[in-house]
Amino acid sequence: MIIPVLLAGGSGTRLWPLSRKSYPKQFTALIGDESLFAASARRLSGPGYAAPVTVTGSDFRFIVTEQLAEAGIDPGAILIEPEGRNTAPAVLAATLYAAAIDPEAILLVAPSDHVIPDSSAFHAAVEAGLAAVKEGKLVTFGIQPGYAETGYGYLELGAAPAGLAPVPLARFVEKPDAARAAQMVAAGNFMWNAGIFLFAAKDMIAAFHAHAPGLIGPVEASVTAAKTDLGFLRLDPVAWGAAEDISLDYAVMEKAANLSVVPFTGAWSDLGGWDAVWREGAQAAGGVGSSGPVTAIDCENSLLRSESDGLEVVGIGLKNIFAIATPDAVLVADMSRAQDVKAAVAALKKKGAKQAEAFPRDHRPWGWFETLALGNRFQVKRIVVHPGAALSLQSHFHRSEHWIVVEGTAKVTIDETVQLVTENQSVYIPLGGVHRMENPGKVPMVLIEVQTGTYLGEDDIVRYDDVYARGQGAKG
Repeated sequence: MIIPVLLAGGSGTRLWPLSRKSYPKQFTALIGDESLFAASARRLSGPGYAAPVTVTGSDFRFIVTEQLAEAGIDPGAILIEPEGRNTAPAVLAATLYAAAIDPEAILLVAPSDHVIPDSSAFHAAVEAGLAAVKEGKLVTFGIQPGYAETGYGYLELGAAPAGLAPVPLARFVEKPDAARAAQMVAAGNFMWNAGIFLFAAKDMIAAFHAHAPGLIGPVEASVTAAKTDLGFLRLDPVAWGAAEDISLDYAVMEKAANLSVVPFTGAWSDLGGWDAVWREGAQAAGGVGSSGPVTAIDCENSLLRSESDGLEVVGIGLKNIFAIATPDAVLVADMSRAQDVKAAVAALKKKGAKQAEAFPRDHRPWGWFETLALGNRFQVKRIVVHPGAALSLQSHFHRSEHWIVVEGTAKVTIDETVQLVTENQSVYIPLGGVHRMENPGKVPMVLIEVQTGTYLGEDDIVRYDDVYARGQGAKG
């Protein structure tokens, strides 16, 4: 059985404003109706594949379980990184975890934000790579380049490809400039580096010992001292913090001699920018891609997206432009500047704009909420609670709350009183009142919350009991 390892901790800033630190692109439906993470998990499942090992951050742990459950996939093991340390520590942690269970384990490591439409073709490529793994090779997957892309690294093949048969890897090539990219594509022996790896756990551990021995101690200690938390495995933060922040390519793959490449000619994209989303998505006449309430007049080779039902995006005479609108931010740029979106996010962070990293909609394990109006001493929120879910039993020092149920039924606890609040009914929670809301029903429960007080921050919360064991703080 192959153990899939899903890397799901990145922030995807090049797809801002739809991808942000608080809810990155892998959990978003950028192409079709399914999130990239769910599609990746589904692609790496089926006969011959074990339950996945997912490596992610603490803020995303419940999103991972929710999306895997919706996809009907066994969640397997979910390793929580105390902080992002790049792909080398993440892959090593997953490898050590798997090897402790089965020393002969074979792992397939993949980012969870890629698009590979033909799963059968990809499975065939993985099957072809197994032959090289049995010979002790570390296998990577090369993508047949469709154009001279400067946003990808490249793999130089050591032999001419023959179907899916693994070939030796001559060297890795960093992201090139346009002229060099064109030369490599024309040469015919270079492929895009997909960042997908297949290997036996024992061989990858040996490669770390040989080429990145400094990572072994802290990562191994972090896995050994990991704590179980509601089915998640929290890697030890002290040991993890001592691990170098470095990619798997730099730490191991570029130094190892036992590398093979499986050439993959099927469709693939890492959706590394809005130009890639435009290429991979459906297009109408004139090469216009659209999503949500948009109107395009005399436009060509452009992408228009609106992420709000109440926000109409209208493009007139646009050419090679992407225009992306969310409820709190709008991005308009030339297709050729797609890679510069990351710089725009950095500029927003520098000026302190909250849109740089956070969405108006805040996802929690029980559902989500968004702010509808905010003043100096009041805030109005819409809160959606999943069926059977419950917020923590909590109190606030600086605000009182008024809840109005608009859909479904809420089970409300205020101090010693427990009551059902149905549609069009409301309840008041005084300052300091110990309270909780639950959804005892079979459909999502929606309520409007009106907060009043001197301080309305999410960190004004004291938790007394929480089914999600989040501890104290805004999210825990």
